[in-house]
Amino acid sequence: MATNAPPNQIAAVRKRVGLKIEELAERAGLSTTYVWRMERGERNVSLKNLQKLADALGVAPSDLIESKPVADVPILSWVSAGMMARDDVQQDVVGEIRMSDLDPRGEWVALRVEGDSMDRISPPGSLILVDLTDKALVPNACYIITDGDSQATYKRFRSNPPRFEPVSTNPSHEPIFPDGEPAVIGRVRRSLIDM
Repeated sequence: MATNAPPNQIAAVRKRVGLKIEELAERAGLSTTYVWRMERGERNVSLKNLQKLADALGVAPSDLIESKPVADVPILSWVSAGMMARDDVQQDVVGEIRMSDLDPRGEWVALRVEGDSMDRISPPGSLILVDLTDKALVPNACYIITDGDSQATYKRFRSNPPRFEPVSTNPSHEPIFPDGEPAVIGRVRRSLIDM
């Protein structure tokens, strides 16, 4: 079994301990080229070699692998990728998904996509991860927006003129031009597709 060592994680520990790459390779019984390639993330690191490196550096093997924060994200029903539909962000939790690499400062929810107005990014049935704390409009970013009357949809923001556009293979979908400041529920940061 092998694991990918993140680039510079092994190097960072080696430098902190004060060893040259050649010294680490010799202590671990590995070639200098192999250790150099592992440090750069160009080689998979077997658990056996990870243990050799950890022993040579006087650290635990887990110190050489960068851990990523994991979060359980609630799945809240669905969101329309088409016409405005009921605001599902207030609905009950229907499940959860365990995710890593999400900004820990965010407040995350997942929504199932229904409709085809965003099918080039998120086909119907895909799951989108939404940060409810990220409401600042950025051109070309995607958002869940609401009309203020319990209706919500998923669209991409364009700035000139301000509008929320579909990203679809279906030409019947039209942009939404908000009157005044749009009510943003949150920014869509990831789309997951089952294959």
